[in-house]
Amino acid sequence: MNITAKMVKELREKTGAGMMDCKKALQQTEGDIDKAIDYLRENGIAKASKKADRIAAEGAAYVEVDNNTAVLLEVNCETDFVTKNDMFKELLAELGKHIVKEQPANVEEALQQKLHGDGETVETFINEAVAKIGEKISLRRFTVYNKTDNDVFGAYLHMGGNIGVLSVLEGTNDEQLAKDIAMHVAAAKPKYVSRDAVSEEETNHEREILKAQALNEGKPENIVEKMVEGRLNKFFEEICLLDQSFVKDPDQKVKKYVADKGATVKSFVRYEVGEGLEKREENFAEEVMSQINKK
Repeated sequence: MNITAKMVKELREKTGAGMMDCKKALQQTEGDIDKAIDYLRENGIAKASKKADRIAAEGAAYVEVDNNTAVLLEVNCETDFVTKNDMFKELLAELGKHIVKEQPANVEEALQQKLHGDGETVETFINEAVAKIGEKISLRRFTVYNKTDNDVFGAYLHMGGNIGVLSVLEGTNDEQLAKDIAMHVAAAKPKYVSRDAVSEEETNHEREILKAQALNEGKPENIVEKMVEGRLNKFFEEICLLDQSFVKDPDQKVKKYVADKGATVKSFVRYEVGEGLEKREENFAEEVMSQINKK
């Protein structure tokens, strides 16, 4: 039987399961929607989809390195407790290995790719873990870096993966130096490698704010411009890695510390788990009352 896109869409809306899972279910049941729903439930996939509206803002960052390719990824779940689960840790490792090997362009592409080259997609693999663990789990984001033999990756996971950093240093094979830079990024939270990476728009916006602040403080206009440039340097020190004082040696800037070792920082990425996501606000009294009212 020919499985149409309309049939797949209908089953997906009813179960919340992934597109490829819905197509497979319809193929297995010769296009019978009700039987396809049962098929998905029996395989734990529809069960997973019922958790789709839950808040998953906990989780872990993870780094996988394979020769000259590395990935930093973030996988979210509902509770911090799940991140200690061996199955969740295996999920992180499998996703890391897959993404490093296949290097998908984005999460959507990654989810539809075959895992291990067999018939199971990454999305199905995650949904199977959801069914077993009992919480909503999602691959939120990842960044893949490639390097040459003359460069080095620095990987650092803080607090079991609550913060993850991946750095790339050029002109060195000093893994400890690269890791130290990653640790610095975890602690200092820079947004850019250098001033060159800051857009003119962002710089001008900050300059206008600093100018208004100085004028509101009653500073004479003839010295405001000089004050603004001084404060702008402080702004760059907050957001630019190379301008920051190195956490392991505060008397030196990161730029000098790295340069003295014959290296340069090419790039970095920093993930803090759950940043920008809505956090669950637990209210156990309300939860208990809602359960009582159901009875």
